[in-house]
Amino acid sequence: MNANLGEWLGIDADIFQFVVLPLLIFLARILDVSVNTLRIIFMLHGNKLLAPILGFFEALIWLIAIGQIFQNMGSVFTYLAYAGGFGMGVLVGMLIEEKLAIGKVVIRVITQKPDDNLISYLSEKGLRYSNLKADSNTGKVNILFTVVSRDHLKATLDTIRRFNPQAYYTVEGVKKVSDEDVVSPSIYAKSTNVNGM
Repeated sequence: MNANLGEWLGIDADIFQFVVLPLLIFLARILDVSVNTLRIIFMLHGNKLLAPILGFFEALIWLIAIGQIFQNMGSVFTYLAYAGGFGMGVLVGMLIEEKLAIGKVVIRVITQKPDDNLISYLSEKGLRYSNLKADSNTGKVNILFTVVSRDHLKATLDTIRRFNPQAYYTVEGVKKVSDEDVVSPSIYAKSTNVNGM
């Protein structure tokens, strides 16, 4: 069948088997694993429509790729293409996930003293936050929690670093929040002057 496909495309049988077919398997695996990443993202965010559709195409692409492997069991190039495509697919999936920035995250900011400037900033922007006093191995600390959309994460972290470069912070994904309007899309407009509070 592969020889027929190569002939139909006007490609020499050896070139098709050792170059074109491994390249097609490599590309199929990149697509398959990238779709898998998206499916998991949508599944974790409870999207009951897109997750199953992506699962269907993920399985279909995988079956086509593995079918070609079984038809060419003697070719080490197809094995390398399959494994290489998987590795590259993981990277592409991660890049896609970063660009999509779907969902919300909770940011924990830990400082030695209450960060009044940051608290004022969050209040002015209408962001919800919780501010707690706590003990650590270095003494008393202040912990500030806020929830933001992932597409506003970078701007929020830039603001935290601007107000308190020594602040220790962590970021964690959140599946669901009670108030979906956590962040107003306009609060991080380029015209915002964080120093002019």
